[in-house]
Amino acid sequence: MRQLEGALRSYAWGSRTALAELCGRPSPSAHPEAELWLGAHPGDPARVIEDNEPRSLWDVVAEAPRRELGERSIAAFGERLPFLLKVLAAEEPLSLQAHPSAEQAREGFEREERSGVPADSPMRNYRDGSHKPELVVALTRFEALAGFRDPHRTVRLLGALDVPELENYVALLAGQPDPDGLRALFTTWITLPPHALAALLPRVLDGCVGYLSSRTDPADTEFVPEVRTALELSEGYPGDAGVLASLLLNRVTLEPGQGLFLDAGNLHAYLHGTAVEIMANSDNVLRGGLTPKHVDVPELLRVLDFESVDVPVLTAEGTERAGEFVYRTPAPEFMLSRIDLDASGASAVAVGEVDSDGPQILLCTSGAAKLSSGSQSMMLERGAAAWISAADNEVQIQASAEDTQIFRAGVGALLS
Repeated sequence: MRQLEGALRSYAWGSRTALAELCGRPSPSAHPEAELWLGAHPGDPARVIEDNEPRSLWDVVAEAPRRELGERSIAAFGERLPFLLKVLAAEEPLSLQAHPSAEQAREGFEREERSGVPADSPMRNYRDGSHKPELVVALTRFEALAGFRDPHRTVRLLGALDVPELENYVALLAGQPDPDGLRALFTTWITLPPHALAALLPRVLDGCVGYLSSRTDPADTEFVPEVRTALELSEGYPGDAGVLASLLLNRVTLEPGQGLFLDAGNLHAYLHGTAVEIMANSDNVLRGGLTPKHVDVPELLRVLDFESVDVPVLTAEGTERAGEFVYRTPAPEFMLSRIDLDASGASAVAVGEVDSDGPQILLCTSGAAKLSSGSQSMMLERGAAAWISAADNEVQIQASAEDTQIFRAGVGALLS
C-alpha cells in the first residue's frame, strides 16, 4: 500500500481550476490541465512513492510483476496493468473520436509498425495493440455526445432546421433509416470538399439559430440541446465537418455519480465537465473532427459502428460492502466502484478481501480517509491516490471527514 502520484497532462481543452482544486494546488493554474493519469501506461506512468522517492509505476510493475499484479491478472492479461484510471477535466469539447476493437487495434498497430511510422509521430493512429473500452463517471454535471441517434429522430431534427440545402441529405437518410443510411450520410458530410462544406455549414448554422428563436412553446424543446451544441461547436471549430456530424449523435447529460460506458466503434465527444474515467490500458484514438490533431477519415470509417443506440446512463449498484457501489460493464480489463463514507458514524469499508488478488488503485475525490493494511497506515486526502498491490493485505478504509468519496479501480475479471 503506497501513495500514488498521477501524471498531469495539459491540453488546450482542459480546465485551469478543476484539477488544481481537486489536488489542493493554487487555482487557476498557469496552463489548462486536462487529464490526471493514474496507471502504468508507458506514455505517462504515475509514480509510486517509496521511501519518500517517486518511482514510475511502469518500472515498479516491470521489476516485480507477480508481487504487484498477482498470478491471476498475469494469466489473463500478461505482465502489465490492464487498466488506466484518469481524472478528466473538460472546459472545452474534446475531439470527435472512436476507439478500435481488439482485433482492429492489433491489425492497425502491426500495420503501422511494418510501415515504420515512428511511435511518437503525430500521424500515428495506433500507439499500441490494445482496444480501449472506457467508462466515465461524472464528478460534476458532464455533457457528451455518444453514439448515433435513431435515424428517424435525426430526420425529424434535420427537417426542423428548415434548411433547403439539407433537403437532399434528409431524403438520403429518410429513404434508408438504418446503419447503411447513417454511414452514407456521415461519410458524405465528413468528406465534403472544402468549398461544399463552406457553402453548406453556414446555412445549417443559420437554421440552428432560426430553430432556437422560433421555440415559443416551452414544451417544444425536443432538439434544443443538440442544436445549441452544434452552434457552440461551430464557435470553437469554425468550418469543421465535425459540427455537421454532431447533429447525428445522441446528446447525453450525466449528473454527478452517473456513468457512461463506451465500447469499440462508438463515435463520441466529451463536451464539458469533470469525471473519473477508466479504460483498458491503451491510448488508441481515431479522430473525426473538432480537433487540430491528426484526422484519418478512412481509418475512422473502418472502425465505426453505425448501429443507432440509446446510450444507457449507468447508475452504480450496491454491493455486499456497506457504502460501496459498483458500475457494471462488460469490460474484463477493469472494474470501477464508488465508496461513500461518513465520519460521523461507524463507517469502515474493507477492500480486497473477496476473490481479488489483483492490483487496485484508490482515488479520493472528496473528504479524507485513513487506509490501514496490517501494520501500515496512510492518509488519503482529497485528490490523492493509493496503489494497492496484489501482495498487500486486506485494506480497511476509515473516513476521517464527512462526505468522503473514494473510487476503487481494479481488474474486472478478478474483482467483485
